Formats: sequence, structure tokens, C-alpha cells
Amino acid sequence: MPGKLEGKTAIITGAARGIGLAFARAYIAEGAGVAICDIDIARAETAAMELGDSAIAVKVDVTNKQSIDEAVAKVAGAFGSIDILINNAALFTAAPIVEITEADYRRAFDVNVYGSLFMLQAVAKQMISQGKGGKIINMASQAGRRGEPLVAVYCATKAAIISLTQSAALNLIEHKINVNAIAPGVVDGEHWDGVDAFFAKYENKAPGQKKKEVAATVPFGRMGRAEDLTGMAVFLASSDASYVVAQCYNVDGGQWMS
Repeated sequence: MPGKLEGKTAIITGAARGIGLAFARAYIAEGAGVAICDIDIARAETAAMELGDSAIAVKVDVTNKQSIDEAVAKVAGAFGSIDILINNAALFTAAPIVEITEADYRRAFDVNVYGSLFMLQAVAKQMISQGKGGKIINMASQAGRRGEPLVAVYCATKAAIISLTQSAALNLIEHKINVNAIAPGVVDGEHWDGVDAFFAKYENKAPGQKKKEVAATVPFGRMGRAEDLTGMAVFLASSDASYVVAQCYNVDGGQWMS
């Protein structure tokens, strides 16, 4: 029985590890070819080798439009078309309002918002030229649903992603390009070491304490895992979601209701 994404080609940014890599595995299992797009090309190449012939590694710096355009052209040339994009590359930052630096602000918006917008733009142009539509999935966050005392910049970037998803979706659906978003809650993984370190610094907590506290607040009873998000990512990329436009789906164990 063919997979839900049989014969499709996907670009996933930030896919050399964590959530992006879990998406890549799920897409390949459903029959897709996947471009592991990441700034860490060595790690992307290792991931692609592990995933087999259905994956290629492509270096991309999402803060640089030339790098984005070159990566999209390389993927289109390698696979012949691009049917799916997951804008997954992102970074986290935290600080009290009075300690936010211009450098942190610019880096977060460059990666999380600029990167998502111009990757979406480049892939949308490719999809329009192909004339057969496509699926674009942006990675938002529960942090984009509300503010947090120490996470103003990151929350603002993810709120921007939700808004960008809505606007892009309304603009691109005439080309049969569906744009939607996934809003995870707290997802365990190596990135949480960095998140935990921010809270250890600013809330005077022992290493690992914030992670335990956060996990205890999830109604489901535990933090999310990357694999908890793959079902929604497959659904939004498949023909099952052809009538789904401009939505942001919470996949967070019950942390946010909307």
C-alpha cells in the first residue's frame, strides 16, 4: 500500500537533528524524498546517509537569501520538483526585558522569521512555476500564543510565524498551495539543555530543575517528544489536508486550547 506522501519531495530546514530529523524519518516512511537542509552540513550529511537513498543533504543558512535561493534550486534540480516545505529551523533565546540585547533580538528574528518568510517565498515561487500546488508547514509554538516573562523575543518571533502563516495562506491558496502551522508545546530533546540553561541563569535554578517543573505542568503527563509531532506533519503535507488553509494546530499535550 503506497504511503500518504508517495512520490512527493520535501524540504525540511533544521533537519539534521531533533524535530526536523523526526519529520524526515516520518516523511520517508510515507514514501517521500527529503532534503535535509541545515547550516550544519556535516551533521546533515550524516543524517542523510542514515536515512538512505530517499534523502539528500543540502547546506542552507536561512538568514541569507542567496543561500536560501541556492538551496531551493539545488533541491529542485536533484528531485525534479518540490511539493512540501517544513520551516523548522529556529533558535531559542531568553532574558529579562531590561537585559535583551540587539544582537539576540536580531539573531532570533533573522533565523525564526526572516528565514521562514524567505524560505517560504523561494519554495512558493518554485511551486507556482511547477503549476501543481504544494504544502507549506511553518513551525510555530505555544510561545506564539501568549507572552512569557523571560521569553519576550522568542514569543514575538513565534507570534509572527502564526501571523505569517495566515497571510501567506490567504495569498497562496489561489495557486493551490496550502500554508498551515504546527504549534508544539514543550518538546524534549538536546535543545532543551540550552533552554534549561537560560532558566537556570535567570531564575537561579539548578540544572534540570526547570525541565522537571515544565514537564509537571503538561496535562498529558509528560513533555512532548519529536515523534509526537510527526502525525500532524504528515497529515498537513498529505492530500487529506487539501481543504485546510491558514490554520495553526496545537500539538502540546493539552497545554493550550484555542
